[in-house]
Amino acid sequence: MRFSIIIPVYNRPSEIKELLDSLTKQYFGDFEVILVEDGSTQKCDEIASEYAGQLTIKYFFKENAGQGFARNYGMERATGEYFVMFDSDCVIPKEYLLHLDEQLQLDYFDAHGGADRADEHFTVLQKAISYSMTSVLTTGGIRGSQKAMDKFHPRGFNMGFKASVFEQIGGFIDPRMGEDVELSIRIRKSGFRVAFLPEAYVYHKRRNTLWSFAKQAFSFGRNRINIRRFHPEELKLVHLLPFFFLLACLGWLATGLVAPSLFYLGAGFLGAYLLALFLHSVISTKQLSVGLLSVFTAFIQLNAYGLGIAVEGLKLIFGSSKSPH
Repeated sequence: MRFSIIIPVYNRPSEIKELLDSLTKQYFGDFEVILVEDGSTQKCDEIASEYAGQLTIKYFFKENAGQGFARNYGMERATGEYFVMFDSDCVIPKEYLLHLDEQLQLDYFDAHGGADRADEHFTVLQKAISYSMTSVLTTGGIRGSQKAMDKFHPRGFNMGFKASVFEQIGGFIDPRMGEDVELSIRIRKSGFRVAFLPEAYVYHKRRNTLWSFAKQAFSFGRNRINIRRFHPEELKLVHLLPFFFLLACLGWLATGLVAPSLFYLGAGFLGAYLLALFLHSVISTKQLSVGLLSVFTAFIQLNAYGLGIAVEGLKLIFGSSKSPH
């Protein structure tokens, strides 16, 4: 078996159907699908059964322990030469596995990651969220250039590595807080070669409400601090920019009570930034409605991310998030 596709799922039966449907259309067919239900109350076993005739699919149910450990569970039962991981809210282009196989035949990497995009059929909100997550003007820029190989860390929604990598260093050691970035760092530290494959992208649906997106961004902020427990050197000043953005917004609101002139000056800077977001989003997505909504999603994302950094940072300072080493 060439590929083992590992998919953790938690209460997402409708999303799994779209993901599995996209896998039936792959140009490359030598793969198995390992679906790990992580203690869901809304199971997808019946949906998995529907695709048994179209895919080599294995379904497992386990008690809830977080997506990192669910992925480990799947990899322990995989038979492929190369493990590929997707999130349950992804849709996979037809060329993905074929392109990955072609690149692997060149034998220049042991692990890979790819980008995520918004499909043309996504809702306006999903496209705006996708823009906010990937733009150079938001945390997409904070993560740095994906082509900078010394900085690129594959993410769990679209990553993979050789089975031998898993055998040598193990899998995820944290269930759900930045576990994918931690593993990516450990892979690189172990001397394995990591590649960014721009053509191995996925359509990532992410969240479908502003509130759920805000909660996700808050978690990402917490995750960035949590990674420091395992790799202290990986927390850099650039990663704290959303926290500084949050402080600036709070400070701007406070000046409205004591220094109106500074309030108007701050409003000018914030307005200029949001205008730049709007214009860049319209140019990138070619949709005015997406550009307008991107202003709100980016503002929510940066503040929620910054709040997550603040909350987890306080835990770290006061000793409730100690290093496991």
